[in-house]
Amino acid sequence: MRRVRVSSHHGPVHKLGDAQMALTPKFRFATTAAPPAPPPEYDDGDARQPAWDTPLIPGLPDDAALSCLLRLPVAAHAACRLVCRRWRHLLADKARFFTQRRALGLRRNPYLFTLAFHRCTGKIQWKVLDLASLSWHAIPAMPCRDRACPRGFGCVAVPGDGALLVCGGLVSDMDCPLHLVLRYDIYRNRWTVMTRMLAARSFFAGGVIDGRVYVAGGYSTNQFELNSAEVLDPEKGVWQPIASMGMNMASSDSAVISGRLYVTEGCAWPFFSSPRGQIYDPKIDRWEAMPVGMREGWTGQSVVIDGCLFVISEYERMKVKIYDPETDSWDSVSGPPMPERIMKPFSVSCLDNKIVVVGRGLHVAIGHVEKQPAAGGGNSGSRSMSYSICWQDVDVPKEFSDLTPSSTQILHA
Repeated sequence: MRRVRVSSHHGPVHKLGDAQMALTPKFRFATTAAPPAPPPEYDDGDARQPAWDTPLIPGLPDDAALSCLLRLPVAAHAACRLVCRRWRHLLADKARFFTQRRALGLRRNPYLFTLAFHRCTGKIQWKVLDLASLSWHAIPAMPCRDRACPRGFGCVAVPGDGALLVCGGLVSDMDCPLHLVLRYDIYRNRWTVMTRMLAARSFFAGGVIDGRVYVAGGYSTNQFELNSAEVLDPEKGVWQPIASMGMNMASSDSAVISGRLYVTEGCAWPFFSSPRGQIYDPKIDRWEAMPVGMREGWTGQSVVIDGCLFVISEYERMKVKIYDPETDSWDSVSGPPMPERIMKPFSVSCLDNKIVVVGRGLHVAIGHVEKQPAAGGGNSGSRSMSYSICWQDVDVPKEFSDLTPSSTQILHA
């Protein structure tokens, strides 16, 4: 079993109990108080007309003008805020902007959230890529423990709520797992602290099934592997235990396929033992063993497209392969190799029929997956459809060169 540690400080680290835990930056719980009314500012003209009485767009009713402005890409907000006070009032507050877009039922744009850390300082930060305009943005700093191991967190996107959950984690250089659960709301553009997990854990599996968040396994204190699992109902905000996994296991990857959670501990060089894997069915609250071919071929990070499991292998020159449940085997996906700029460690997510890979330096490659009839016309014993992939490179700012991805999730807003 691999033990992954991230250490960026050589100073003493003290083990903290729950009562001593501090969050950085300082954090306050979100309140439901209404935002203050805008001040009665005035234009600089001689008429001293209140700025809030001027139309959003001259010649258009405000409701039509608002519908136009809410379609502006986020990358254009900085320039558009300079037009007038009313534009600045709308565009300067991302929470207000996205909330009004949601209220009007406008088409939601996909955003790639990348949890990254600086390879020298270990500083944790989130970087956001607008997948529609391919522009980068930032969000408020995540209130987490100093010297936390970024790879120990479990990150899960809850698309229906427009929320991102960051659970558990590990204090670097110490076997001190965390119970902490943080929630980022894309519509409010802020973090809140939620009810902590029942068990402190790191390097665990996670997934969303029918809007409920499931976590399983992972490491406890002293690198002890857990067999416990639990589920969070986001509406009630309460964690509840579910059936144990039947074996103590940390997880390197997981996926949700057809309403079931697939958990694998992954392969580790020099492959002295076969990797283990478990499958959880929430309808009957039961775990079962993963098929041998599936767990032995699950050699990297995975995504699910069209109900099929795709894996980008870490040990086979980063080739893409697909799992065939009928034969319990893996097939290669045809197409050009991964762009050379994508280097390990990398993180993977998916959007519709696209595989989004983020490598070291936050270099991004988008793989467009296409379905096509299999050679041989789908004879008995062979897959009726095959898949191919072609890659698209995405430019990345030079200041990201020292950042390493830990996890990626996609949300729409």
